[in-house]
Amino acid sequence: MSFNTFGRVFRFTTWGESHGPAIGAVVDGCPPGIALSEDDVQPFLDKRRPGTSRFTTQRQEPDQVRILSGVFEGRTTGTPIALQIENVDQRSKDYSEVALAYRPGHADYAYDAKYGFRDYRGGGRSSARETASRVAAGAVARLVIPEVTITAWVEAIGGDAIDPANFDAAEIGNNPFFCPDAVAAARWEGLVDDARKSGSSLGAVIACEASGVPAGWGAPLYAKLDSELAAACMSINAVKGVEIGDGFAAAALTGEQNADAMHPGNAGPRFDANHAGGIAGGISTGQPVTLRVAFKPTSSILTPVPTITREGEATEIRTKGRHDPCVGIRGVPVVEAMVALVLADQKLLHRAQCG
Repeated sequence: MSFNTFGRVFRFTTWGESHGPAIGAVVDGCPPGIALSEDDVQPFLDKRRPGTSRFTTQRQEPDQVRILSGVFEGRTTGTPIALQIENVDQRSKDYSEVALAYRPGHADYAYDAKYGFRDYRGGGRSSARETASRVAAGAVARLVIPEVTITAWVEAIGGDAIDPANFDAAEIGNNPFFCPDAVAAARWEGLVDDARKSGSSLGAVIACEASGVPAGWGAPLYAKLDSELAAACMSINAVKGVEIGDGFAAAALTGEQNADAMHPGNAGPRFDANHAGGIAGGISTGQPVTLRVAFKPTSSILTPVPTITREGEATEIRTKGRHDPCVGIRGVPVVEAMVALVLADQKLLHRAQCG
């Protein structure tokens, strides 16, 4: 079977390849009557767009979205919403060597093992180019959850983390790293520049917070809010780990330390802490939903790496072309989109069962 669709009630399907004529998404299950135009989607695509600084891939894609269906007189009709983004700056010739040998760390071999055939031009469906479709779909999802504010930022690059004491949300949009710590952002310029100039790459950690999520979204066991968020973020290219709340750090705490003690409040309980990341038993508590997402270093590097050909012969490969020295940087709007898509779905699931 092929799985290109995510969601239960609010569902989206992505389509297209990195070097095909276009990519896009079909959003199904969106409630009718919501005001929607390209202007609601474009700002989020602009955040993810390549070529905006020297710290990202220099592929020049305008990423202009077109809404092809599901909207009439500026409002959603309740029918499938088709979103299209043209590819205009492909350089398939850069991948001539990739056609002959597998790139370690990429999905080349795994795709070939599964399908017996692969699109070597930029990795086809395994390319991070596909995430533009998710960002477009996520922009629609945000309109379904106007009560929620979703903010993501880069917390660390190459193991160099921000100082929580310097956290300034207003700083996130002031630098090319989506970094809330101006001091760390200045350090990262040299860090990423060095990786880019040497033809190497760096990993990153992205943190995300969704505030305004009311208590009650999610479900016990098989549609847990945290498991849905983890699945959504793990599906993003290059993601190798997801933590909800304190995540792995919670394993080092005692029960007393980990408890999110509650007290009476004016509008529900008042919590002393949020170690659980705003989710208990798979259901939101009304606190901010928090998560962290780990991105591996971009696998496309100029350093020759041992590999094999399709015939199983030993060789080396160095990946040419235009690649992100730190793919996690442009992962910020993608993480936000996936969180929005999950929360929109969970809101509609909650409404379906509980009214």
